[in-house]
Amino acid sequence: MRTKTDGSKFPWVRVRGHVGTWKQHEEAVARLAASYDDIPAGQPVRLAKRTTNLFRVRAATTAPGLDVSGLTGVIEVDAEARTAEVQGMCTYEDLVDATLAHGLIPLVVPQLRTITLGGAVTGLGIESTSFRNGLPHESVLEMDVFTGSGEVVTTRPGEELFDAFPNSYGSLGYATRLRIELEPVPAYVALRHVRFDDAALLTKTIEAIVATGEHAGERVDGLDGVAFSPDELYLTLARWTDAPGGETPSDYAGQQVFFRSLQERETDLLTMYDYLWRWDTDWFWCSGAFGAQNPRVRRFWPRSLRRSDVYMKLLALDRRFDIADRLDRRAGRPQRERVVQDIEVPTGQLAAFLEWFDAEVGMRPVWLCPLVARRSWPAYPLEPGEPYVNVGFWGTVHVGPEAVDAPRNRAIETRVHELGGHKSLYSEAFYDRETFDRLYDGPHLATVKARHDPADRLTDLYDKTVRRK
Repeated sequence: MRTKTDGSKFPWVRVRGHVGTWKQHEEAVARLAASYDDIPAGQPVRLAKRTTNLFRVRAATTAPGLDVSGLTGVIEVDAEARTAEVQGMCTYEDLVDATLAHGLIPLVVPQLRTITLGGAVTGLGIESTSFRNGLPHESVLEMDVFTGSGEVVTTRPGEELFDAFPNSYGSLGYATRLRIELEPVPAYVALRHVRFDDAALLTKTIEAIVATGEHAGERVDGLDGVAFSPDELYLTLARWTDAPGGETPSDYAGQQVFFRSLQERETDLLTMYDYLWRWDTDWFWCSGAFGAQNPRVRRFWPRSLRRSDVYMKLLALDRRFDIADRLDRRAGRPQRERVVQDIEVPTGQLAAFLEWFDAEVGMRPVWLCPLVARRSWPAYPLEPGEPYVNVGFWGTVHVGPEAVDAPRNRAIETRVHELGGHKSLYSEAFYDRETFDRLYDGPHLATVKARHDPADRLTDLYDKTVRRK
């Protein structure tokens, strides 16, 4: 890694032990290739990963996975060019630690610490800077992809493999190295929480901010929000600043809970680091399911374990031992359907979607994150330059014995596409093949896959995301 610039603005940043060298990277790629050769023909080719941010259950397999253990770091940060060379399995937590020491961050930093750069590019990612910087894959300048043929292909924007890669979820290969753009940031983020009593006015405000980059004469660098109820919605306007103005930054990794602050105060101040991970500490609001928001529990819950990956492990234990369902049966409550999805709708359709969602699903709060794609991408065809809003909702609803058929999730799929939107594929999906291919450019993906995976070693996108193979 190049010599660090002065990191005095960011005294809370400590570069973790994942900064590598080009030689180490080459050795790691060689181990990856060797592990590919060890997988018997006909067996599924998958990553040997211990963590995941996916909410899809995969079919069990006894085949060994691809060894990506050496592909978890930052190879190089070029502060002058504002670029970084990053390995595909590097988490954003480690990536931010390395870049923030230079006063730089990736153009989009997804909200959970253990999302990997390669995962965000092949599976899509989003955050509050997406209204001006698009999605994470749009700031990739070059990447190396380990394909189903066992070869590493270097590809760039405008090339077939590169353009088909976003939203391919490993069906076209795995990114081993990515060169990404970075942007300079100051030490602090000033927040303003603006309340709305209806979604239509909130929508107009989003459209105005996207068009002008400001609100009430003040620059907006980050934009997201939360809908708590049909008549209580908030936009959080973030402005980068080096001047805290004598205010002490809030600490939502401590006893306070970030999402509640939107209802409790109009303005706030966070360090840049804490702003980037403001949602991770409580997994948005989902940590409440484990008691982590209860003050009596939170006081004794180690700060280092208030993280999304810890909650993910607890959720896995719940699934394994059927804890929540057993408690529901004992209490006589209807069976739950898990509704964990992120969708995008055109900004003008946001109010219609939220009205429908309240009536048919009834889950609140939900996250709102505006985005504008820089260009068109075949497998996730948002209209470039047009504003959309990502709506994220994660939880369960009591629906009764029909829960096994996922009626709410199926209805969401239908409604989203009636409104001209799209649904992320990190969770459960139920499309028939014809609909899926129409929405996600299936024939084109099949052509690209055949070119780079002629023996069909990698699971195709439909089988992976819908059939869960």
